[in-house]
Amino acid sequence: MNFSFLRNPVVRFLISVFTLYIIWYFVYKLWIQPGQKLDLFVIDLTISISKWILEFLGYTVYTGADRLIGVDGASGLWIGDNCNGIALFALFAWFIIAYNGKIKYKLIFIPIGIISIQLLNVLRVIILAILDTYSRAWTEFNHTYTFTIVIYGFIFFLWMIWVNRFSEK
Repeated sequence: MNFSFLRNPVVRFLISVFTLYIIWYFVYKLWIQPGQKLDLFVIDLTISISKWILEFLGYTVYTGADRLIGVDGASGLWIGDNCNGIALFALFAWFIIAYNGKIKYKLIFIPIGIISIQLLNVLRVIILAILDTYSRAWTEFNHTYTFTIVIYGFIFFLWMIWVNRFSEK
């Protein structure tokens, strides 16, 4: 068999990302998600920061023991595992790990990227909670479409920073 295609850096990158995805999937599904500790930690952190900022902006905010945050007078938001950002943190990190670059830069860039993605997720929750006071339809539309584009666009932007500034060409 001829495995010369493995010398292609694009093929190696894609294999690396796919391998990291498979490892992450099994680690998450078998150990992390069943315990719920990481998911609940990130959700609680998101709710706490969002609540603090909303109250700073003058809103009266309620939270619930079961992943709930809302502005008084609105139905509120329930933050599920798929919306806590952990999968996005992993997706971002896989790309940086699999792409060429010095380890010291990766050890700095990955945490900065994860923190910035988390802050963007907090901003998303804040905006959705405010939108929910006006229209549930607006909330649903922006949750499903607008913020999906914004979040993935931001992750792509971070990847481009990595490729253009920190990777080894």
